[in-house]
Amino acid sequence: MKKPKQLFLRMLLFVFLIPAVISASAADELSWYFKKNDEHKQPLLDEAQSFINGYSCYYADKKHGDDNPDKVIYLTFDAGYENGNVARILDTLKEKNVPGAFFVLRHLIEANTDLVLRMVNEGHLVCNHTMSHKNMAAVTDRAAFEKELCGLADVFREKTGREMPKYYRPPEGRLSENNLKILEDMGYKTILWSFAYADWDNNAQMSAEKAKEKLLRGTHNGMILLLHPTSKTNADILGELIDDWKEQGYRFGTLDEL
Repeated sequence: MKKPKQLFLRMLLFVFLIPAVISASAADELSWYFKKNDEHKQPLLDEAQSFINGYSCYYADKKHGDDNPDKVIYLTFDAGYENGNVARILDTLKEKNVPGAFFVLRHLIEANTDLVLRMVNEGHLVCNHTMSHKNMAAVTDRAAFEKELCGLADVFREKTGREMPKYYRPPEGRLSENNLKILEDMGYKTILWSFAYADWDNNAQMSAEKAKEKLLRGTHNGMILLLHPTSKTNADILGELIDDWKEQGYRFGTLDEL
């Protein structure tokens, strides 16, 4: 009778251990989110997200908080490909003399090298969004994680002759504390965001009027704004938005200030 009993106990232990392992694994992965604040204030950090404070990880410029009279916005763009609107975004930034940071994938560098060189030559930061836009929070092997970033930096150097600045944005905002530890060792700053909206689906674009109203309503000091430059709506309204922000007293910073 001992053997069946021992087998049962082992099976019972196994059943209880599986959820614990799954829970621990899931808890290590985080999809970036935040608690929105009204009245043009920086969003609140959820307690579950607080571990990012121990690393070079930024979702807003805390030096330029709600009470700082120096009002600054950081324009950042996640760019995986070109459809004509990325060039339009660059035209607007050049016309308005405003800097931006573009988080790019391998495809954009290889397929649109001239466009990426234009970003660099016009004073924008071209930063790391990984080679393949996979869920990096699920990549627990250090060598595999580093390959996604170092591989992109190598492609950028090969195509442009420049070194890629060490700013990283996790694809889809998925990250883990293990990721942040590796990034810290690699000398990277992780750039999240304090405002974004549903602009990525080219077949379901928000109207220009609604998008502009949404963006202006969410504006706050120290804002790191995430936009997708393939969005026609974004390309249509960016110039007007920049003018409105300037009228409100905002300037446009670069990630080097963080």
